[in-house]
Amino acid sequence: MEEITIPTRIYSGNDSLQKLSGLKNENIFMVCDAFLPGTATLEEIKNNINGSNKVTIFSDVKPDPPLKNIMAGVEEYLKDVPTTMIGIGGGSAIDTGKAIRFFGEKISGKCIKTFIAIPTTSGTGSEVTNTAVISDTEHHQKAPIMEDYLTPDVALLDPRLVMTAPNSVTAYSGLDVLTHGLEALVALDANTITDALAEKSIDIIINCLVECYQHGDNEEARKVVHEASCSAGIAFNNAGLGICHAIAHQLGATFHIPHGLANAMLLPHIVEYNASHCELAMKKYAIAVRKSGLASSGMGDRVAVRKLQSQIKNMMRQMNCPTSLAAFGIDTKEALEATEHIVAAAKLDGTFPGNPIVPTDEDLSEIYHKIIK
Repeated sequence: MEEITIPTRIYSGNDSLQKLSGLKNENIFMVCDAFLPGTATLEEIKNNINGSNKVTIFSDVKPDPPLKNIMAGVEEYLKDVPTTMIGIGGGSAIDTGKAIRFFGEKISGKCIKTFIAIPTTSGTGSEVTNTAVISDTEHHQKAPIMEDYLTPDVALLDPRLVMTAPNSVTAYSGLDVLTHGLEALVALDANTITDALAEKSIDIIINCLVECYQHGDNEEARKVVHEASCSAGIAFNNAGLGICHAIAHQLGATFHIPHGLANAMLLPHIVEYNASHCELAMKKYAIAVRKSGLASSGMGDRVAVRKLQSQIKNMMRQMNCPTSLAAFGIDTKEALEATEHIVAAAKLDGTFPGNPIVPTDEDLSEIYHKIIK
């Protein structure tokens, strides 16, 4: 029996923030990126919230949320236990909100009524997933908290909120969406519905992401990429991910590589590995590539997959993304010395079991070594 769950109510468009006006007499705990307080973005969000509500803002959010910051948020949460939470920002902010909720509810014994997510990047899909990835900075590890009840109840997708994102954020987060789509497509728990969501997100990123990078004020392109991020999030939340994320999480924890960039460095090599070892994966990749218009209907599966690998690399070049650890500034010797740790930690990652085939330690080492120089 397959279970497909889409519990989040999703509102998309430049008027979606108006849904906040329905909140009345709530005690709201708002978690947002550190740079948002005092900005027009946060003021507009607050202006949509009725004055009958009490609002507390926690903005000590850091990339790859460290446990220390999360517990600082929990302390604030417990001072006046909220009835509603709003997470605003990129994946780190929304994940921080989920983690604060996780610990805050356990300690207080009280559950919030509503969790609202407002993403300001088109990337993680955290607004529709049950997962919060937190960092143990002391041991250089990332750990996911995965609970269905952590999935936001409401997601507000306002394309205007991503139009001022730095180009690097647009690129890295968008390539993260592509990774979500491609991993969900071939994951072990994939099904007809997740395939449809994944294929559409892949199509949109291949055809629209570079436009968003080059012309950030194109609201129509921003809207569809924002929706593609959400679509891919729903897909992987149901189908699972794979070894691209399993390794990328370790690159973030060990070398502080931005998550989307870490995925993008690995992605062409993961596609090649999965397609070479799993006929179904190759076929599904090829179908998605043809649907995106990147390959003709008569093109063979293997050639279509090569087209996909080339397209990923080409998009990275167009968006000025480093394609290796060395290009990002990581010392080659240091990267090589970390091989054993990266491989061991990747095998323990929560995304590892979703891959269509189980790689050996040697396979993982080989994939990792391809992005060192």
